[in-house]
Amino acid sequence: MTGGGAPVINIEGLTRRFGAHVALDAVSLSLPRGGVYGLVGANGAGKTTLIRHILGLLRAEQGSVRVFGLDPVADPVGVLSRIGYLSEENDLPGWMRVHELIRYTRAFYPRWDDAYAEELRGAFALDASAKVGNLSKGQKARAGLLIALAYRPELLVLDEPSSGLDPIVRRDILGAVIRTIADEGRTVLFSSHLLEEVEQVADHVTMIDHGRIVLSAPLDSIKESHRAGAHVPSLDEIFVARVAASPAGTAG
Repeated sequence: MTGGGAPVINIEGLTRRFGAHVALDAVSLSLPRGGVYGLVGANGAGKTTLIRHILGLLRAEQGSVRVFGLDPVADPVGVLSRIGYLSEENDLPGWMRVHELIRYTRAFYPRWDDAYAEELRGAFALDASAKVGNLSKGQKARAGLLIALAYRPELLVLDEPSSGLDPIVRRDILGAVIRTIADEGRTVLFSSHLLEEVEQVADHVTMIDHGRIVLSAPLDSIKESHRAGAHVPSLDEIFVARVAASPAGTAG
């Protein structure tokens, strides 16, 4: 269920080029507070480039990006202090032990919740004395999620977080954690090319193809509008149909 008030993320006419390649083409997107927003598209569709603008890692060439009403490039502290972020790379310092990683990250966030961090460590079965460099990919994903969540951010951004992970870890990320955050009135932006996973957890889905948004609406509305008699298509079927029908999708 999405909340009211000013949008957490508001993007208008955002265009980004890398040389001759148009990575984002006049993208406009508004995400109200609360709920889980799925950003779906094939690899290279523009999802990560869009997220990098939201995090203030890229400056808008054309158009505008506002997060909590702020420019993330002009006010990175004001924006990033309210965002939890987990990416596919999840580049954690391998020489640290889990308890050192927690203590190190804690220093950056005045609102860090020690009890919640310990609760997550237990739920994720992370050994406090284990070296990060010795953790499996799934354990590293859990550790990254722990430090992204323990200061209870208003916005959680997950960029392909479950790519290459086993089903149990994916269930941890996509099930309990995402729903818990959303149920507390926070907002989740979840980027993935795995549409079946997005369909399990998202309230609202935005489809992006070749840097253009081809569809953005509540998941229930998307499925109902593509119903064919008694058959309600999967999100994957809808995506294939919409991308094939879009001008960008036919451009090759």
